[in-house]
Amino acid sequence: MPESSNICMTESSKMEAKTREDIIRYMKDQDVRFVRLAFCDIFGQLKNVTISASFIGKALERGVGFNAAAIRGFMNIEESDLILVPDPETLTILPWRPADGKVARFFCSIQHSDGRPFEGDVRTMLKEYEKSLIASKTDLQVRTECEFYLFKRDADGNPTDEPMDRASYFEVAPIDRGENIRREICLAMEQMGIQYVASHHEKGPGQNEIRFVPASLTKAADQLITFKDIVKVTADRMGLFASFLPKPLFNENGSGLSISLTMESAKAAERKKVSRQMTGGILRRIEEITIFLNPIANSYERIGTFEAPCAVNYGLENRNVLIKAHPEAARIKVKSADPSCNPYLACLLLAGAAMEGIRDKVNPDDFNTGRELPDTMNDAIKCAEKSDFAKTLIPDILFEKFLQAKRDDWMESSLSGDPMLKAKNMEFPVT
Repeated sequence: MPESSNICMTESSKMEAKTREDIIRYMKDQDVRFVRLAFCDIFGQLKNVTISASFIGKALERGVGFNAAAIRGFMNIEESDLILVPDPETLTILPWRPADGKVARFFCSIQHSDGRPFEGDVRTMLKEYEKSLIASKTDLQVRTECEFYLFKRDADGNPTDEPMDRASYFEVAPIDRGENIRREICLAMEQMGIQYVASHHEKGPGQNEIRFVPASLTKAADQLITFKDIVKVTADRMGLFASFLPKPLFNENGSGLSISLTMESAKAAERKKVSRQMTGGILRRIEEITIFLNPIANSYERIGTFEAPCAVNYGLENRNVLIKAHPEAARIKVKSADPSCNPYLACLLLAGAAMEGIRDKVNPDDFNTGRELPDTMNDAIKCAEKSDFAKTLIPDILFEKFLQAKRDDWMESSLSGDPMLKAKNMEFPVT
């Protein structure tokens, strides 16, 4: 490739492009034939439409229209004709697709047909918030640790509730049968430019975890969405089923999503104070945002069991606290979220609460009172309904539509009489 090119290759499947011409040239060089335009609904569920690579120039100029009326997570708005606009910085090739006639993917922003931002575009919402932090010279980084289960399939290919192995925490092969699949997952992540710290078998049978390196707010959320896609695709190719349900097995560990926030721009002398204030800000708002961190009925089967935090508290060493503080690094780890959440909303609300804590100089000890997280999905909805804080970050229409959808989910779960059975049989929402 010429030295004058503006393309910076990270791996064979990942690139950063500066211009439309760069992208078109790159796709021709890489024999890309299909392009997935990916986006998320308000629940964080990945969607996409595939276009011909020959159409990418026009797509970058004026976007690609789609009818969002039938997508539950798009709020069933009257103006259902929306536009997907590819984000050039997110172009990557899907390494699990054929080498001949490759498939590329962009994350997209979502607009109305007149160019107005779509109120349910959670990715753009987080990106704009991140721009405001950058403008104030604030460098807030996110690191996630995501757990998931791998289950066997039956003779017809349907998922079962039988874990792929009976290994325990940090187990090794051959007892740990997930070693090879984690290897394939990590290789795919590397090819797509996603860096990770470690992978290992978790405490539950068939349960695994992968820890990521810190990244910007939007990039961290993008990576988590991509990671879940990689895990599900890789598991399916190996004859397994990957579940990101918070509590797929009643008598085993649930799957959590630890989210660490680090104030990289904090001066050394201020790190302890910043860590405490971020902790205080999140402790003050945690009940109000729990429905966004734990958005399905099955989430509340996990909270308070097998080390999943229930009390609203913090500490430095105790692994069972809701927030583990690292004062020397201006870093805190929030341990209550689970993988069924929308990572864009989770990052937005946690960052917003942390920044509010710094602004208001919140003392975490004032909120380290031993109170507990909402006990049910319905309780979490009621806490959110009273939250003026969440409404300052989330547009009114998205806020109301999200909560109404959660009320409907709660009613459906209540009528079923068994959130565990519903979760296992339906994996709803599909996560």
